[in-house]
Amino acid sequence: MKRAVAIIPARGGSKGIPGKNIKPFLGEPLIGHSIRAAMEAQSISDVIVSSDDDAILSIAEKYGAKTVKRPAEISGDEASSEAALLHAIRALDLQSKVETVVFLQCTSPLTTPAEIDKVVIERNERNADTAFSVVEVHAFLWKINPDGTGVGVNHDTSKPRQRRQDRSKEYRETGAIYALDMNGFVSSGQRFFGKSVPVVLPDAPEIDLDTHRDWLTLETYANAVEYGTSTHN
Repeated sequence: MKRAVAIIPARGGSKGIPGKNIKPFLGEPLIGHSIRAAMEAQSISDVIVSSDDDAILSIAEKYGAKTVKRPAEISGDEASSEAALLHAIRALDLQSKVETVVFLQCTSPLTTPAEIDKVVIERNERNADTAFSVVEVHAFLWKINPDGTGVGVNHDTSKPRQRRQDRSKEYRETGAIYALDMNGFVSSGQRFFGKSVPVVLPDAPEIDLDTHRDWLTLETYANAVEYGTSTHN
């Protein structure tokens, strides 16, 4: 197994849910779930949290993660996650020591160690530059014309509505896990480069934590499936 290091970017500012990254989710700080999952993953040798916020860094250290203080110029609303990853890689001189960087998002707190391992292993076994988590979706997507009329994006509205089982399979990027070739990522500065391989996670929830409604929905779902007593055992 190639050496893989997980990096979790976690800004202090959040407009949708203030203090989101340290807000209690199922009784513990949101970021704690991602750190714990990464530390329990067999493929991960080190877990690093990058943040501009001292409270986040303090909590990350209590969970056993290494920390990197992110400069203000790459911590604003328009700053990219890639910028945070590249800063952490350079600050800790990781490029010369690590072959795979695993980008995790703490807004996916139900990510499991097994899912992280699956994405990392897929990248290695398929000799991919990037492997990333996806879920199968069945939505009929539309775009709206300037005149207000709708146009089918992934379906032909001039034909009878297809049954789900008759349609080509489609997948949505979850945004939770990306396993990247270290040198390729540093050279390109992008999470997608070269050969990119989607890794299907059948049990991953399709909820992004952007709003209070998302938070309530995901926490309710987690309680229903007894997260913490089943998915992480």
